[in-house]
Amino acid sequence: MAFYYWQGEDLVLDCHLQPGAKRAEFAGQHGERLKIRISAPPVDGKANDALIRFLADAFAVSRQQVSLLSGQTSRQKRMLIKQPQQLPEDLAISRG
Repeated sequence: MAFYYWQGEDLVLDCHLQPGAKRAEFAGQHGERLKIRISAPPVDGKANDALIRFLADAFAVSRQQVSLLSGQTSRQKRMLIKQPQQLPEDLAISRG
């Protein structure tokens, strides 16, 4: 199973978050999830905010178009990206 699926024009990502990393980046797959490193610490929602900013930049959408569907306090998160304008080249995501 892939770490993503499409809901019409919207993209849902199953992620494994690694907060406190040296830099923000996609880091391959972790099981059936996309591993994402974020430099923000996992305190007071800072890592979630940083993840939303990172995904908004990566998919060329506004932060309001990225939302956390599940995993508020977990490393295992499900993210929704509404109508992504670009697909990062280093991810194997297709519009199927």
